[in-house]
Order: sequence, then C-alpha cells, then structure tokens
Amino acid sequence: MFSRLHLMSWPVLSVLAALTFSAAPVSAQPQDGPAGDTGFVEITPQVRQAVDGGLAYLAHMQSEDGSIGGSRFPRHVGITGLACLAFMADGHLPGRGEYGPNVQRGLDFILNNSTESGLIAAETSHGPMYGHGFATLFLGEVYGMTGDPRTREALLKAVRLIVTTQNPEGGWRYQPRPFDADISVTICQVMALRSARNAGLSVPKETIDRAIAYVRQCQNPGDGGFRYMLNSGGSAFPRSAAGVAALYYAGVYEDDAINKGISYLQQSSNSVPFRTGGHYFYGHYYAAQAMFLAGGEHWEQWFPQVREQLITRQLPDGSWNSSHGEPYGTAMSLLILQIPNRLLPIFQK
Repeated sequence: MFSRLHLMSWPVLSVLAALTFSAAPVSAQPQDGPAGDTGFVEITPQVRQAVDGGLAYLAHMQSEDGSIGGSRFPRHVGITGLACLAFMADGHLPGRGEYGPNVQRGLDFILNNSTESGLIAAETSHGPMYGHGFATLFLGEVYGMTGDPRTREALLKAVRLIVTTQNPEGGWRYQPRPFDADISVTICQVMALRSARNAGLSVPKETIDRAIAYVRQCQNPGDGGFRYMLNSGGSAFPRSAAGVAALYYAGVYEDDAINKGISYLQQSSNSVPFRTGGHYFYGHYYAAQAMFLAGGEHWEQWFPQVREQLITRQLPDGSWNSSHGEPYGTAMSLLILQIPNRLLPIFQK
C-alpha cells in the first residue's frame, strides 16, 4: 500500500492514518539496545547524555513568551516549533513529562502568532514560509498526539494557507504567494501537510500530486541529486536530502527517483569526512529521515556516523553551534538523535 500512497485519495488516507497513529505508544520510553529489524544499538548511553544536555539547554533558552530562538532569531515560530518537537521526541507533551510545560508555552507562542489568514509568523520572520512550515509541522504533531481543539483550529488554517499558496509548478517559496518555488521551502510544506494528514485532516490529493511532480522535476537525471529550483543550481547534498525526504513524505516509497537520490546522498557523503559542509544541520536533518524511511542497511550504516559526529560536535553547555544560532543547531541535532525513539508520528513508519 505504501508504495502507492500518492495514487490514493488523501482524505481517505487521513482516516487510515488516524487509526494507525492513534495507537502510537506516545508515552513509551525510548528503546535501549537493538531496535526493530535493524539489529544494531541505536540509542547508546552517549546519545542519552547528549540528549539530556541538549534538552536542558533548550529549556534554559526559552523566553517568557514561550519562544525559543536566541539572540539571533528571537521570537521565531520555526525554531520554536523545532525545539518543541525535540522535547516531544523524548516523550514530553503539554501536561506530560518534565518538559511538558516548555512544550505548552511554545505551543501558546505559536498559537498566539497564528493569524486569521492561517500564516504563522512573528514580527521577526524573514521569508515566513520556512517558519510557517516548521510551525505547522509542530501543530500537526501536537494535534495528532493530544487532540487539542485550539491546536486543530490553527492547524486547519495553516494547512489551508499551504494549499492555496502552492505555485503552478507545484512548489512553495519564501513568501505566502503562489509565484516562485524552491525545493528547500517545498519540503517544509510537504512535511507539514503529511503531519496534518497523519493527524486526520483532509489534504487535497491534487496538492500532493503537484508537489510530487515538482520535486521530480528538480532531480538531475545525471547524478540523481536535486537542484535548488527548476532552472537553477546543480546537485548538492542539503537540497538532495530535502528532495528525497519530500518524495517519501508525499507518499512515494518505492521509486527509481528515490533509489537515485539515496545513491547520490551516499556518494556525496563519502566524498568528505561524512559531510561537514554548508547547511550541515539542515542537510543531515532530512538525510537522516530519508535513510530512516529507506530502512535496512541504509539506516544501519548512516545513523551511527551522524550520531557519533553530532556527539563530538556538542558544546559543553549542551548546545550545538550553527550559522543560524545555537537553538536551531541544537533542535536539529536532537531531532536527528531521537529518530530511533519513534515517538513522533512523523517519524513512525
């Protein structure tokens, strides 16, 4: 069934997804030791220590209004959403867990910055569709795991905005207008729509079909990597990770485009000491998800490398430094390290 998700009606699939994910063990503890069918230890004591330090850092960085962005990106809905997803990936929800209050305050901040048009953006946002996509993903995960009615209302508006701002090519760009498109912003919207669908909301099939067509056109036939926009840019690791993840989250599970994209990511990472170039956290955030969804040897070979590299890069205060600030780097690192927890519905196969 999963290999043909994009051929089926998303409203119908929303019912199936709601049934599937309503039984998710959201209060379960992360697994230590061999996980699933991978046959290797995913969560080591070093991972647990790194996660504990990172979560404590994010909690310390939360402002009184609930936002988590640091001095460089204060009151940023996207970074706040990612940070709260990192808490949720460890089993903390509003009203549940040590960091439940932090998730609730982050949720309140995002809901307070949800406009009547559906756009989620605080006054510091630049190119708001990035932040909107991450914030909508957070709302989808919260609603799917709690059923909160206030969250549902904001999520419905946010999804409607994504649907109505898709450009004729099938993608999205920085502003909530259906003009340009790039693969980096597009993956944010596709992932948000998938989370909303998982939570039981209806997403138009034609929106997803058009997004799939756009992502496919962004793939370079020569090396299997993905370009930034249809008519500009060669293949690069971060955008290729986003392209493969976008196809997966749009419901394309078995396809030649997936195979070529995975091969490109593997070859690209082998050309340097496990990929340490620009947009490091963004690229590995999507690459780790792509390899997790690919499963088997892909995941078993990929995750230990990025896991050890992230542990090595963690700073003494529990954070990870990035060009977009420590809260962003920390949230992205924690989400990668906690994929094996399998607590977020978006990370469940």
